Amino acid sequence: MTPYVEHANITIKDLDHTIRFLQTAIPEFKVRHRGQSEAYHWCHIGTQDSYLALQEVIERTQVDRNPYVDIGINHVGLVIEDVDAAKVRLLAAGYVQNDLATDHPWRKRIYFFDQDGVEWEFIEYLSQHATQRNDYAL
Repeated sequence: MTPYVEHANITIKDLDHTIRFLQTAIPEFKVRHRGQSEAYHWCHIGTQDSYLALQEVIERTQVDRNPYVDIGINHVGLVIEDVDAAKVRLLAAGYVQNDLATDHPWRKRIYFFDQDGVEWEFIEYLSQHATQRNDYAL
């Protein structure tokens, strides 16, 4: 068996908003399960093989982390089939794009912020060859 990432657990501010964001970008993502404890609400959203475990913070409203400076997740990269269609859906829904230069002959990438300022990367590979998909020369 080839190892793969089954899930990532991410703490977010608003569960329903993040679910809406992800399903706007990736309509194929389904909520696998939702639950709650006294401290937080949570859900698993994704496919049958992999998912994002979202945990909504209930008590805390202040965020002290500075992305790309402090320890923590900076963005999550998700492979999708059509980056251009996702971009249209996300912009139409009012989400903000990070305009990083992402030109590459073997992949398309877009970065968007959800309503809580969490950055998400969406990747469409234009080649089936691993050496091209993983090219860092450009």
